[in-house]
Amino acid sequence: MKATLTVLGSGTSMGVPTIGCSCRVCTSTDPHDRRLRPSIMLEYEGRCVLIDTTPDFRQQALRARITRLDAIIYTHAHADHILGLDDVRPLSFKRPDKIPLYAYPKTAEGLQEVFRYIFDANYKYGGIARVQMNYIDGPLELFGARFESVRVIHGEAEIHGFRFGSAAYLTDFSEVPAESMAQLRDLDILFLDALRRNPHPTHSTVDKSLRLVEELKPKRAFFTHISHDLPHEETNHGLPENVRLAYDGLKLEFDIA
Repeated sequence: MKATLTVLGSGTSMGVPTIGCSCRVCTSTDPHDRRLRPSIMLEYEGRCVLIDTTPDFRQQALRARITRLDAIIYTHAHADHILGLDDVRPLSFKRPDKIPLYAYPKTAEGLQEVFRYIFDANYKYGGIARVQMNYIDGPLELFGARFESVRVIHGEAEIHGFRFGSAAYLTDFSEVPAESMAQLRDLDILFLDALRRNPHPTHSTVDKSLRLVEELKPKRAFFTHISHDLPHEETNHGLPENVRLAYDGLKLEFDIA
């Protein structure tokens, strides 16, 4: 079963351009250097599944012309991955049932705390997103595709990436445990966090992610969660042929089942 993956956002938590910054990437005229917060969209069998809803979701949805939403999977509850949940409202109003959300319990708890009004059965003002929380406790089957969670370490926190068919998406990690590496073999497409070149306590770097690519040997690898330290064209020129920086609007086809 074929699927299309669209990069809705490839930037770090502050986005690129970064507010108040006049560096060469933030002032670049290359559209590839304009990076909204990190999220992807998967389309297959007439369905649309998101991984994360960023603070830029409204802008991302308008740009990608999203007209339906069948499920949302969350990696973790940091602000740059969840704050767009309220903006799914118009898509939720178009459905006869609620949009299912899928998250591990700790992530679900964070979502329910931040968006307390959405999950409050007694909220009386109306106009809230019509969503239903579902806890992940193992592989997830959605519309004929299997989503397998991949545990990664994000600083001192444990969060989750996901493998789906011949592709995998890992954002926000500083370490990939050995048992998770075993889940990432024989991939056509692998997305990896690569914030910048200099070390960071909670994120992978270009060199660290290149070492992962060398070990895992996916056919194609794309770096995401990119800061304003990495100019698109210049960085790509120094990467192996099968590795590129992701960019907003990038579309890829792959086998999801």
